[in-house]
Amino acid sequence: MDNKLKKIGIIAILFTLVALTWGTTWMAMKIAVTVIPPIYATGLRFLVAAPLLLLLAYFTQTPLLFPKGRRGFQLLVCVAYFAIPFTLMIYGERYVSSALASIIFANMPVAVLMVSVMVLGERISISQLTGLIIGVISLSGILWLESTGSGETRWPGVAALLAAVFIHAVMYVLCKKHGQKVSVLTYNALPCLGAGILLFTLGYFTEKPDTSLFTPYALLSVGYLGLVAGVFGILAYFALQQRASAFQASLVFLVFPLIAITIEKLVDKTTIANASLWLIAPLLIGILMTLYTSRNVKQPSHSTKNKPQLEISHQ
Repeated sequence: MDNKLKKIGIIAILFTLVALTWGTTWMAMKIAVTVIPPIYATGLRFLVAAPLLLLLAYFTQTPLLFPKGRRGFQLLVCVAYFAIPFTLMIYGERYVSSALASIIFANMPVAVLMVSVMVLGERISISQLTGLIIGVISLSGILWLESTGSGETRWPGVAALLAAVFIHAVMYVLCKKHGQKVSVLTYNALPCLGAGILLFTLGYFTEKPDTSLFTPYALLSVGYLGLVAGVFGILAYFALQQRASAFQASLVFLVFPLIAITIEKLVDKTTIANASLWLIAPLLIGILMTLYTSRNVKQPSHSTKNKPQLEISHQ
């Protein structure tokens, strides 16, 4: 009984830490992008995270390279899992609130389910299909209400965030197919470093950042995104996946948007429209339904039996 209680306690602590980390990431990006251009900011974020990831890989004797024959895919991870979607995410926060950005990204399980059906031919249950439909309709309603209820131009940001969700979902599904039995540190260390160098250089020459405008809050936010979200968030979620069921770990997608909404209200004294808040309930229900896989649904042998050691998050 004591061991069971201890396990439950560890899972609860890890779940709380991951939810808090993911929930606070959105405000940190919002603060950073106010004065730091998005490509340059994302490059800085990865350059902050990469040294610690490399040190962890060194001390745990984790290989930095993918197995032979998969190293081209590792380059794809660098570009399509790190560089492009993370830049789109922080770019999107120039146009939308941190709360709305978190709500959009909470639909990652819905996007992964859709891509898994299309790419891997996975079979889904009626409840998952229903949840997918509910989630898409609810999110569409929230996006429509937020775009019509504000004088701001939100669609460039919404489009960027939706593109980031889709790209991340495609990459996660490809990782399930091609990247099994690869350590979480191998997935993150070198691709993070490569994306950091690429984006930092690209941002320096194309965005021409004025470092005199960088505020301490913005720089601290970049540091937070790199060290806390980029390293601690990855390892905490991986540890949660190791101790909890996949369904239990994925429930964090239902919690972190609520934290992001609360933080935005406390910090900026603003939040999304009341009508949008009402739509969050069916949205979360839809996401919950897509997360649940009935035991009666048989999956193809090449699909998700052995998941890669990779988070399906934005962190």
